[in-house]
Amino acid sequence: MADATGELLAIADELYALDLADFTPARDARAKELKGTDLAELAKPVKALRKPSTAAWVVNLLVRHETEQVDQVLAVGAALREAQASMSADELRTLTKQRRQLTAAVTSQARAVAKDRGLRVTEAVADQVAATLTAAMVDEGCAKAVRSGLLVSAIEATGVDEVDAGAAVALPEALGFAAAPREAAPRSSAPAARPKLEVVPDPEAEAKVRRAAEERLEAAESELADARSGLDEAGEEVSRLEARGLQLQAEIEELRARIAALEEEHDALDEELAEAEDTRDEAQSSVADLTRARDAARAALDKLGG
Repeated sequence: MADATGELLAIADELYALDLADFTPARDARAKELKGTDLAELAKPVKALRKPSTAAWVVNLLVRHETEQVDQVLAVGAALREAQASMSADELRTLTKQRRQLTAAVTSQARAVAKDRGLRVTEAVADQVAATLTAAMVDEGCAKAVRSGLLVSAIEATGVDEVDAGAAVALPEALGFAAAPREAAPRSSAPAARPKLEVVPDPEAEAKVRRAAEERLEAAESELADARSGLDEAGEEVSRLEARGLQLQAEIEELRARIAALEEEHDALDEELAEAEDTRDEAQSSVADLTRARDAARAALDKLGG
């Protein structure tokens, strides 16, 4: 059973390392292939492997191609959780800041890695990737899920509520499994034989150089356009947050003014209450005096009548 589990994890590791569009056909082909082998029992669980969401695929890609960065994220997360447990305030503040910086940087790197594989990561997907990395830093189970490289969905965790990290991975056994790192471009195990070279003038050399320069310029302009777009988005977000901040400040000032008015009204009410209590006490005293006078008059009248 242990060997079968190991084989299943190895197969899953291969499948979840593929491009997103290739996952389903490769999974189905592998399940069909297994049916005629000694590992036929794995055909059904392989067929049942779920296709990852786009955000999960990006994180899985990052785990395999930027393993050192992911390990750094998880190490900072472990240190952060330890600092929280020991209530080291200074270290906690430092690690929290580092966590945010790392999350932003690694999310940006994830977008670049995905772009190299032909997938443009939207802001919504990037937010899910960042949330998953944050979850890995604040929750140990989520860290194991991320490091497995077998995510099927993004994860969210606050570090307070319990998270079912097992629901986010392809297999329950994935928690504790570590995805095998991949190189960006596979290298041949043996160097290729050198061809015999002859110096031949290239009549299109100048044109090729020009085309190469034009391609570099086009790539630079594209990157600049992306950067400007990102700057515009960031500027819009700053403006939105500044406007919201001004709105909140105005609401705070309005509430402070309302509180001051209520306090003033309360003070005036205290004075009126004191005066009313004095008037009531005087009235009670007058009623008591008049009651005694009436009782005395009645007694005198009764005596005369007798």
